[in-house]
Amino acid sequence: MANFIFGVFLILVLSYLSNRVTGKAPVKEIHADVDGKLKQLNKPAVKTIQSDDGDIIDCVDIYRQPAFDHPALRNHVIQAAILATVGANYTGAKADINVWNPNVESEDFTTAQVWLKAGPNDNFESIESGWTVNPQLYGDKKTRLFAHWTKDSYKTTGCFDLQCSGFIQTSSKIALGAAISPISMELGQQYYITIGIYMDENTNNWWLIFGNGITIGYWPASTLNVLKNSATMVEWGGQVYSPNVRKSPHTKTAMGSGKFASSLKGNACYMENIGIVDFSTQLQYPPAVTTLAEENYCYTALNHQDGSESSPTFYFGGPGQNYNCP
Repeated sequence: MANFIFGVFLILVLSYLSNRVTGKAPVKEIHADVDGKLKQLNKPAVKTIQSDDGDIIDCVDIYRQPAFDHPALRNHVIQAAILATVGANYTGAKADINVWNPNVESEDFTTAQVWLKAGPNDNFESIESGWTVNPQLYGDKKTRLFAHWTKDSYKTTGCFDLQCSGFIQTSSKIALGAAISPISMELGQQYYITIGIYMDENTNNWWLIFGNGITIGYWPASTLNVLKNSATMVEWGGQVYSPNVRKSPHTKTAMGSGKFASSLKGNACYMENIGIVDFSTQLQYPPAVTTLAEENYCYTALNHQDGSESSPTFYFGGPGQNYNCP
């Protein structure tokens, strides 16, 4: 079975329509790509448009999105590595995630993301979001916005975006699966997206927030078990999925920028303004964090702070196969 490596770890109108949104450093666009998904889901489009970068955007009625269907089941295996905080009751988390377009082999995918988790290690629930390069899912190697969830450690439940039930989209401006631009360049301008996931204290639904308060949608509490109360772990970092991890030859799929964490800003992928929310309702840097890296000759992690920073910057990533990771 293939393996995952966690890298170092309007409404009443139409949904799944991508429009102009506010980006960071500087203001740019995120476009949507849902071509082919509706055929898989048997959801006829009520309108089709084409974005400036060539993506075909099919719009469906909000009440016909897959979240209102029975789940499609998929099998997964996970091994961790990451920046993590454990042991409290968390009701939210966020980060500014540096955006890159790493090399990905055709059978693989890579991500940079925020996770909120609860439950035992062998049967945890997880909701997560960030950016991914996933050729099999999207049909290209563009960097795209995604969301994912599972109720049983990826064994039989969960999926990306809106491919099965579990996430309800409410935004008509930003689509999950949207291509992200601009992309950071080595020793050049750096770009990021802000991802926040927060529990509604009245409904216990978990809301996915993009940028400065753009609500994309939510994971309903009614479909969750332990996560409908709170999360007990928050993780920030990356993952590589490949049938060729922990093997030789190792996959050449990169994580983050494809550079090791020690190369720091301008080279390595990073996350800044990392924060959690607990029942105090205050957004704050986690009081205690741990960095983990499972295949540290292939991908690394570093929580680094210099005198000019108010909180540490988390660096992660690597090239995959290299001299020390054959």
